[in-house]
Amino acid sequence: MAIKELTDEQVRDWSVQQKDRWWLENVYRGDMPQLTIRSAITGMLLGGILSLSNLYVGAKLGAGFGVATTAVVLAFAAFRGMSRVGLGKDFTLLENNCMQSIATAAGYMTSALISSLPAYMAIVGHTIPIWQSILWIISISLLGALFAFPLKRRFINDEQLPFPEGRAAGRVMEALHSDDPREGVLKTRILAVSAALGALIEWLQAGFTIAGVAPIPAAISGRFSRAVDWIAARQINGITLSQLSVSFTINTAVFAVGGLLGIRIGLSFLVGAILNYCVIAPLVIPGGEIVLRAGGNVYDIRNWSVWAGAAMLTTASILPILIDWRKVVAPIQALFGRRNVAGDDPLADIEVPTRVFAIGIPVVGAIVVALAYWFFDITPGMGIIAIPLVFLLTVIAANTTAHTGQTPSGAMGKITQLIYAGLAPDTIKTNIMTAGIASDAAISGSSLLQDIKPGYMLGGKPRHQAIGHVLGIIAGSVCATIVAYPLFFKTYVEKGSTLEWPMPSADVLKAIATLLSGDAGKLPHNAIIAALTFAIAGVLLELLRRLTNGRSPLHPIGIGFAFVIPFWASFMLFAGAFTFWLTSILFKAGRTRRILVDNSETLCAGLLTGASLAGIIFAMYQAKLFEALMKALPAL
Repeated sequence: MAIKELTDEQVRDWSVQQKDRWWLENVYRGDMPQLTIRSAITGMLLGGILSLSNLYVGAKLGAGFGVATTAVVLAFAAFRGMSRVGLGKDFTLLENNCMQSIATAAGYMTSALISSLPAYMAIVGHTIPIWQSILWIISISLLGALFAFPLKRRFINDEQLPFPEGRAAGRVMEALHSDDPREGVLKTRILAVSAALGALIEWLQAGFTIAGVAPIPAAISGRFSRAVDWIAARQINGITLSQLSVSFTINTAVFAVGGLLGIRIGLSFLVGAILNYCVIAPLVIPGGEIVLRAGGNVYDIRNWSVWAGAAMLTTASILPILIDWRKVVAPIQALFGRRNVAGDDPLADIEVPTRVFAIGIPVVGAIVVALAYWFFDITPGMGIIAIPLVFLLTVIAANTTAHTGQTPSGAMGKITQLIYAGLAPDTIKTNIMTAGIASDAAISGSSLLQDIKPGYMLGGKPRHQAIGHVLGIIAGSVCATIVAYPLFFKTYVEKGSTLEWPMPSADVLKAIATLLSGDAGKLPHNAIIAALTFAIAGVLLELLRRLTNGRSPLHPIGIGFAFVIPFWASFMLFAGAFTFWLTSILFKAGRTRRILVDNSETLCAGLLTGASLAGIIFAMYQAKLFEALMKALPAL
């Protein structure tokens, strides 16, 4: 069952009608079960669970990752297992596809929970009601999805853009449901074993006892502790590494993320961390601008270095968009240009009807403006301006995601912050939440196109996937928000970021909003100098990266992020990237390469899922949050 695709010449020369008719006759599987009750329930359950994985990683690193491949393999394995014991039938190919649409949408619903919402709550000094956050996330996500509907036929049907993550999910599903089950069995085993290993390591780290037995013998843990203590006592400029918060905490989820990012980004994180914590901080501390944390003996370096990191992230994120402005404008122009369609639309009964977004955008847009005014005191005028801005940024984000697989949500938010700094210069709350509208809506729109891409490859019905995307938005928003509130929102509002929950995206968003809202004069002198220096460095490093066609060993995004996350997180990202890079060098053939290199994404996805879900569970258990959730659910 090979996937049928058009040739490059056909993509270039055929009209849209020819492409649509070819797809309808050669790829479409309209009679195959797709959005069934079991695919919807499975997608919502898996998506809700996997959204917690992204919530964990986002609170640690300020980033989220697609969950499509993980969800696809898990669902396939679950229903294959049930069918073998007589409890049900195998998932069909398109049921699995609809399920991944739901799960993917749910997994991406954590963006606002790790950035704009906690940043806003920290600024106002209190948490908003949980139902308001859920309603807000659902509304802006629906707005982004509605804006993405008309982009689908241009980007996927006509231009046949790759959307790498969606394409990879389509290939995985094709392999799982092929006549040769060996590839599916291998991926399932790799995912299961790596997830179990990730959870096991997280348990060892947490130190829970089972039947009175400690996970790590005291002799081993004692030796490790003595080695760590010896390293922590080393000094730089008379300051110990422990005071500089230089530590080597093992975190499997972050290690797996490093494996997904690759060696260049991983090395950039390590260089940035050493530069920040071991070079710049020891020089600045004697001047008094970096102070000890309240009640501790560790310097609060990130509270100072976030300005340098935010400046580099801003310039490095926006510069590519400014340089490639023609590529940004082109898809917008194309949407309003003449489409090469003659006669009736062959997909009129299959595609999402035009009336859905023609009616839905103004209705949902009005709801977003009303909620922004009601929840966050954003004036209706400022809210209305954000709606067409969401459309433009969704087009930019979708076009970038289509080619690279990465949604530039950070850049989208920063562009919005710069725009509103001119429109409403003294309103920090407006600056933060309008950035949230733009970036979170763009993420939702891009993820919709990402999860519809495999459906186009496999012959699925776009309407079913669109409905599934909405179900995923609801499932992910509810599940992730209910967990985020008791786990780290209250702590972030009262104390700011912590070593356990660094919240780098919220810190960066808050720092830029503070700077753009007229409070730059309150910053320490050296922090201003660092911000200007690293803003320029971000431009130079991005230019170098482009001049070398991506072969530059350092990436400004990695260096900038290293200034806003703990040292241990940057080190673990590098460790993961280096480990998987080394395996690709050492193993050139054989079963070991097939597992560690050819299926490295599946392996990393399993480690990430197992470790992050275990981490969430252990953190909730330690904080006695399961009891609190049981008490809170009836009130909700």
